Amino acid sequence: MKINKLVLIALLILVFTKNQAQEKKLLTLKEAVEMAVSNSDAASLAKAKVQTAKLELDVTKNNRYPSVKASGQYLRLSSAHVDSNFQSNSTSSEPAKPLKVDQLLLGQVNASMPVFNGFKLKNSINESDSMYKAETFSEKHSKEQIGLEVVELFASLYKAQQMTELIEDNLKTADQRVKDFTAMEENGLIARNDLLKAQLQQSNVQLSLDNAKKNTSIANYKLITLLKLPENTLVDIDIEAVKRDMASNQVNSGQGERNDLKSLELKKQAAESGIKIARANYYPSLSLTGGYIAFDLNNVLTVTNAMNVGVGLSYDLSNIFKNSKNVKLAQSKTKETEIALSLMTDQIKEEVFQAQENYNLSLKQSLVYDKAVIQATENYRIVKDKYDNSLSDTNDLLEADFQQLQAKINQALSKADVAQKYYELQFASGKLTASLNINQK
Repeated sequence: MKINKLVLIALLILVFTKNQAQEKKLLTLKEAVEMAVSNSDAASLAKAKVQTAKLELDVTKNNRYPSVKASGQYLRLSSAHVDSNFQSNSTSSEPAKPLKVDQLLLGQVNASMPVFNGFKLKNSINESDSMYKAETFSEKHSKEQIGLEVVELFASLYKAQQMTELIEDNLKTADQRVKDFTAMEENGLIARNDLLKAQLQQSNVQLSLDNAKKNTSIANYKLITLLKLPENTLVDIDIEAVKRDMASNQVNSGQGERNDLKSLELKKQAAESGIKIARANYYPSLSLTGGYIAFDLNNVLTVTNAMNVGVGLSYDLSNIFKNSKNVKLAQSKTKETEIALSLMTDQIKEEVFQAQENYNLSLKQSLVYDKAVIQATENYRIVKDKYDNSLSDTNDLLEADFQQLQAKINQALSKADVAQKYYELQFASGKLTASLNINQK
């Protein structure tokens, strides 16, 4: 009695530990996508690029303000020989004493304000602003890509889980069949060959189950890694929520909504600003300057309140010959962006068309698989009745059972395919996160 209690306690501890080690978490697709676009490394990287582009824009805008520099010097002089006009113009009959000059103090403040530089500053700001906006759209597209990755992992995990459940049910049937055949073989009702066939099918089903469990574990691990969940988390998919989300949204496809396309369009604008920046080197630079100087040469000269205001003009004459290459380089980069924009436009059209066709095909296949399940179930029932009445052999029974299992698996996988192809179409149209009612900040 005492041993039984110990065994019971050990079993309870084992079950408790197992439950603690693996925590189930029910997730909808919307929740998973929201977690991924908030927690994943790819989302963090895209956000960091936006922040970098914003800071680069702010740095460029700072060039509109005056440049103010202050400097000061203290120099110690030794054995300095000084000739001063003040001494030579003196009316005193006494010979002038040599001046002792042993230190120099100098302080100055200079300010410069750009007035005209061929509109280089204006176009530099426009270029940085376009790049900043392009990064914001790139971040949105990154979130769409992350969402698509979640959809694919969700589909893989759901398929693996469904296969595991169906194969487990079939394995129970195979186990029971082996028990029944074993008893019948021992009583001489069936040949040993029939028992071996049943046992072989049982082994094949067990192998399929092990493989399905492995696929489930891998898909689950990939998903929790993307979502930054604890490694002991087992994701339980809320498939009913996925069905409701799909039912509440209309299938729509369109052009010009892709964030990656908008990003490239803005990069093209930035490249066009780059041409204007390069052309600005053909013009002179004009600026307003001002400053203050304080000067003290010991025993010789002291200057204070020396203010100065003026205009500065500079022109690099070599740009007349050299700058044409810079302009051509900027024009070539713009041409590259135009070609890339044209290629992406065509590619998006193809992706939308292909995604639409794949979705339509998945709907048709799902209807066929639904019929196939009905047909396979009825076929197994008929074959089973015939086998029970010795009108069909073991091969027919096992084949009908396998066909029924395969039909159920195909039906389950087709349901997941419909959802996956639906959201792939939404991604191709640039509306994946919007279809899940996820706000992109």
